[in-house]
Amino acid sequence: MDISAIDMTGATGWLTIDLEALADNYRLLASRVVPARQTAVVKADAYGLGAVPVSNALYQAGCRDFFVAQYLEAVTLRPALPADARIFVLNGLQPGAEARAAELGLIPVLNSLEQVRNWSALALPAVLQLDTGMSRLGVPTEELQAAREELAQAGTPLLFLMSHLASADDPANSQNVEQLNRMRNLAAEFPGCDICFANSGGIFLGDDYHHALTRSGIALYGGAPTEGRPNPMRPVVALEVAVIHLRNLEAGTAVGYSGTHVTAGPTRVATIAAGYADGLLRSLSNRGAVWFQSRRLPIIGRVSMDSITVDASALPEDTMTLGSRVEILGPHQTLEDVARDAGTISYEILTSLGHRYHRTYLQPNPRGNTS
Repeated sequence: MDISAIDMTGATGWLTIDLEALADNYRLLASRVVPARQTAVVKADAYGLGAVPVSNALYQAGCRDFFVAQYLEAVTLRPALPADARIFVLNGLQPGAEARAAELGLIPVLNSLEQVRNWSALALPAVLQLDTGMSRLGVPTEELQAAREELAQAGTPLLFLMSHLASADDPANSQNVEQLNRMRNLAAEFPGCDICFANSGGIFLGDDYHHALTRSGIALYGGAPTEGRPNPMRPVVALEVAVIHLRNLEAGTAVGYSGTHVTAGPTRVATIAAGYADGLLRSLSNRGAVWFQSRRLPIIGRVSMDSITVDASALPEDTMTLGSRVEILGPHQTLEDVARDAGTISYEILTSLGHRYHRTYLQPNPRGNTS
């Protein structure tokens, strides 16, 4: 069911996705990597924000290359983008999907000798991923010569080589330089082939990491690309949730499942209409917070499937009522703030946001693109 088509008068959660901020983030990244070309990672439904509207906004901003993780993501996205947009499948293809992928014009990222052999029979363009030290995806060194010979014999055009930085958000991590040197050494075996290496964090590691193409995900969506540094990206997501119940509790009252919070004194408790089914992770129990009228209200008790409880005692009497909206993500609380309180990363917060919120897309203003 398309929740956007429903009368939202009684909605209890509002997720706002600012496509203008998204486009500005793309333009900022693109300007940093010139003469390299900036591409976009829109896997996992564009990090939970909607692959079709996000990709369309990025296309309008000048992006022409889009990365998804899985074949079915690519199949869904293909009809939504103009023909000159290229869609790359990061995980490559499962055996038997090659012909249909070719028919749709999808471009696989080849991660193993087996994938190379399966795709090379079609002699169509592809990307070759090299394992430079993450040990997740990419042709391992011992298979590289065989893969190169297979591609050459079949006449498979290589659009570019790629690999993935494991620690790019930490500029001081020596793994970044180790992977860069490894990438250069391996790429030397493919003279003249373009390279796509830097992710969001890698873009901010410097020109040496940019090569011909860069690809960003979290930074596009407003997440901080580098730990411990000011975030240069515009926030893209705002989330407000309604108060559905208010009550006063006496000292010594247990709150929530298993009574993990017990009130130390008289407490005004507000129940908020979102829980772990909506992306407020259970690890926020007794740790996270919401904001209301510039005041931080701590989560008390365990996060439930459909609700959280917060201590609203700091608010003046009658300022919070049934239907009041509290801020989960917004000017007072960033993705990184929520991730820190949950003991996780901003990626998980974004991709966990549920589909019960009323979603509003703020459309970008038309302007010249950067392609």
